Amino acid sequence: MIIYNVTIKVDTEIADNWASWMKDEHIPDLLQTGKIQDARLCRLIDDQPGEDAVTYVAQYSCNTMADYDAYIDAYATEMRERAFKAWGNKFVAFRTVMEVL
Repeated sequence: MIIYNVTIKVDTEIADNWASWMKDEHIPDLLQTGKIQDARLCRLIDDQPGEDAVTYVAQYSCNTMADYDAYIDAYATEMRERAFKAWGNKFVAFRTVMEVL
């Protein structure tokens, strides 16, 4: 199993709306590709008080590395463009890929 982990810092002013968009639109769209088998959205609870951003972690499960590669090749650019169209520069994302042992 492959975990595609995306850590996202979101401006506080849009955080609640962004989280709703992720749950209601973005994650369902990723699941519909057939390459992502499961997804979860978490909020980091260690954020420092007074910060101007909220940190989230989205974890997407793929059965195989081939499924992950197929998602990246066929869908990732469009999905990222949708996020930037919806939220502009109000967030920044860092991506990692892990293998479950």
